[in-house]
Amino acid sequence: MSVLVYTENWDGKFKKSTYELLSYAGEIAKMANTEVTALTIGEVAEDELKTLGTYGASKVLVLKDEKLKDFIAKSYSSAISQVAKKEDAKIVLFANSVSGRALAARTAVQLDAGFAPGVMQLPSSLEPFVVRKKAYSGKAFADYELMADVKVLSLTQNSFEIIENAKEIVIEETGVEIHDEDLRAKPKNVEKQTGKLLITEAEILVSAGRGLKGPENWGMIEEMAETLGAATCCSRPVADLGWRPHEEHVGQTGKVVAPNLYFAIGISGAIQHLAGVNGSKVMVAINTDPEAPFFEAADYGIVGDAFKVVPALNEALKKFKAGQ
Repeated sequence: MSVLVYTENWDGKFKKSTYELLSYAGEIAKMANTEVTALTIGEVAEDELKTLGTYGASKVLVLKDEKLKDFIAKSYSSAISQVAKKEDAKIVLFANSVSGRALAARTAVQLDAGFAPGVMQLPSSLEPFVVRKKAYSGKAFADYELMADVKVLSLTQNSFEIIENAKEIVIEETGVEIHDEDLRAKPKNVEKQTGKLLITEAEILVSAGRGLKGPENWGMIEEMAETLGAATCCSRPVADLGWRPHEEHVGQTGKVVAPNLYFAIGISGAIQHLAGVNGSKVMVAINTDPEAPFFEAADYGIVGDAFKVVPALNEALKKFKAGQ
C-alpha cells in the first residue's frame, strides 16, 4: 500500500502547488505508516525530479509515452489508474486545479473509489476515513466519510503548508497501456500563457471590476501588481465586456483562486465571485459603496474612490519597499 500523488509539471517544471500536495501526502503517509509515490507524465529533468524527494516522495515514477504528449483527461486518468493499481495505492491525490479536478473524478470512477474534491485539511481519522471540505460556496464546512477501499482526494490550493521532509528517492520509468478509444478527443491548438505570473500560482492577486469604468484605467492596477510582485485578475463582467482577457477572470465561473492576499478593487462582490476567491487568506476590498457585499467577506475594507485610493496606495507601497 502507498499514497500515490499525481505531480503535474509545466514544461518539465514543478510549481508550488505540487510541493503543497506532496507535503500533504507526506503527513497522510505518516498517519498510515506507509510511503509516498509520486507520478509525473512527460519529460522532466532528473534534477527537477529529485526536488520531489525534498518534500516527502520516496519513489518517483516517470511515465513517458508519445500517446500522452497532449493532455487528454481520458487518457491521462486511464494511465494514472493503471499506475495506482500496480502500486496498490489506497489513497490517490491530485491538486484541485482545472486539470486536477478533471482527472481526479475520472480516476475515482475507474478505481471504483470514494472521492472528495477540494479537501482542505488532513483526515481527522483514517478508520473511518474522514476529510473536511467547504460547502455552500464556502459558507460552511462538510465532513465526508469515504467508505470505499480506495480514496481519491483533490487538495485545495494554498490550504496546506509546504513541509520539507527529505527522503532518499528512487526514480523509475514506468509504462501503461493506452487504448485508441482514450484518444478520440485531441486538442487542435494549445495557447499557453507566457511572460507573466500565473493567476493560480500567485501569492498576491490584484483584482478589479466594473468600478474602474473602462480598460483604459487598468494602468494603476498593473502598477500595483508590479510593485507587489502580484498577478492581475478581474471579475466576470470585466472579461465579458472585453476590458481584460478571459484568462484573468476569477470566481466560481472562472478560475478558483486561494492566494495569501487578494485585493478586490471596484468589485461589488456577487456570490459567484466570492465563491471563487473566498479561499484567500486575507482579502482587502476597495469600493465607493459601503453596502457592497464584498465588505462582509473582506478582512480589511476601504470605502473610497479607487481613482484616489489606488494611486495613493501605490505611492505608499513604493516608499515602503524603498525603506522610506
